[in-house]
Amino acid sequence: MGQHSTHPGGAPRVRRRALLGTVVLVVLVALAGLAAYLTRDGRGPSESPAPPPSSPSGPSSAPSASGSSTPHAVPRALPVPPKTHDPIAYGKAAAATMWSYDTRAYSQPELRKALHGWLTTETKYADPASVDKVVPSAVLWKEMAANGQFATANVHEGHFPNAFTRALQEDPGAITEAYVYAVTVSGKQSIAWRGSPVGGAESRATTLAVQCRPDRPCALVGVMPSVAP
Repeated sequence: MGQHSTHPGGAPRVRRRALLGTVVLVVLVALAGLAAYLTRDGRGPSESPAPPPSSPSGPSSAPSASGSSTPHAVPRALPVPPKTHDPIAYGKAAAATMWSYDTRAYSQPELRKALHGWLTTETKYADPASVDKVVPSAVLWKEMAANGQFATANVHEGHFPNAFTRALQEDPGAITEAYVYAVTVSGKQSIAWRGSPVGGAESRATTLAVQCRPDRPCALVGVMPSVAP
């Protein structure tokens, strides 16, 4: 699925991304893709051509990490973040949300706003641009909506990446400033549209940065640019 184009970011956004990258780098020293994450500028990615209704590839909002792999015909509500102190549980719920969407039930701006509600309120860590990238562009959303396209997600598992675990073992105190955890989630996205209630399905995987401070429920920090094993 095409990626959403974001507006050019100013100095505050650049500083925020640099800080986020630094925080995650402390505990994800060996993760592939961090260099690109730290050096990204404020420009959003170019919008890719719209795929046919039978094979959209981008996702964006789901009810829970345990959703059925077969899409339902009943329109789904906008996603609401769970109240949990478990970073893996939160990461699985967030991944399911990003791999699901329902053009019949809400608009693209409404979905973006709902997903931003999953982000940490600590703006120096939050990276909304990385979340916007998983939302279909306005143009693509319009085409999808014309076909009544929707998707659900079935999460298979979630875990801390190997590099993250090793980094914490070497320096357990490194995480205590920002409490940002890396969580890798794998699962399957099922897509359907008007006239085809059971469409196609494909495997998905993503690595998310999740903040879980001891005194408050977990929140999303951002979506990492590559999947960490």
